Amino acid sequence: MGEFEEIVLLTVAVLYKDAYGVSIKKEIESRLDRKVSIGALRTALKRLEKKGLLSSEFGEATQVRGGKRKRYYRVTPYGARVAEDMMEARRQLWNAIPPMALDFGN
Repeated sequence: MGEFEEIVLLTVAVLYKDAYGVSIKKEIESRLDRKVSIGALRTALKRLEKKGLLSSEFGEATQVRGGKRKRYYRVTPYGARVAEDMMEARRQLWNAIPPMALDFGN
């Protein structure tokens, strides 16, 4: 899984029951100060769903959206395991860095 897919997966977890396209985009942009194109986000969501890391379902139609329904995303049990494995792998790498490797005399 690439960095952007990991960010999307984790953001869906952060948003929990409010994870739909626009909310995911806004959350990533506000938390990471990073612009996200809706096309790149949709592609990542589709890939994560195809890999079994996310599932989705449509919410109810609303007047505000002219009757259009939002697609809500949730992390699957498999997605949660993959996210935890990635977190542990990163933790192990950070713990393996010798202190002097990142000491630049600041």
